[in-house]
Amino acid sequence: MQIDPEEIRSSGNLALLRQRKTAFFCSREYPAEIERLTYLWALEQRYMQRCIISGFHSKLEQTVFRYLLQGSRQPIVYTLGRGIQANIRLEYGPEIEAGRLLFLSPFESTVRTITPETAEIRNLLIADLADEFFIPYLQPGGNLDQLLAHPIAQGKPVYTLNIALNRPLLKRGIRPWLPMGVLGRHTAPQAARR
Repeated sequence: MQIDPEEIRSSGNLALLRQRKTAFFCSREYPAEIERLTYLWALEQRYMQRCIISGFHSKLEQTVFRYLLQGSRQPIVYTLGRGIQANIRLEYGPEIEAGRLLFLSPFESTVRTITPETAEIRNLLIADLADEFFIPYLQPGGNLDQLLAHPIAQGKPVYTLNIALNRPLLKRGIRPWLPMGVLGRHTAPQAARR
């Protein structure tokens, strides 16, 4: 998918698009056991100030967004499945003014509701802009599984949690994520470092 840059609406620091970006996705329905490890991943991203791009739509994605937002220098690209509304600067003004938050949308502001179609377009835009993916869990055959099969996602590294539920993903060649130990603790061996 190639969206003309002039068709993308934005609010915030467009320079964030020049950073290496990790797309963060998680299925809407996920097992509770992935939460702790996903929060550890988010903590590491915030510590390393890695740019995260996501639609922050699922419950876990929203929780991670709120956590990342607490980092004073955390770069975030929030890609919407609807148009950018004028009140976004009221809610996120300090983060936007600090240059660490960018909202993107391929939709006019008159698009106020996320539909399956707009969510798919949003996810394709995220996949197009991302350099790599972190998906702690996806439901086999679901929307995220289809996204990874799309040509736009091909050739980009994909990481997931090294847990029993993700064995089918790991068998497909998706790489296991291992905490880098930047937080000063030894973590259980998950897999090779990225």
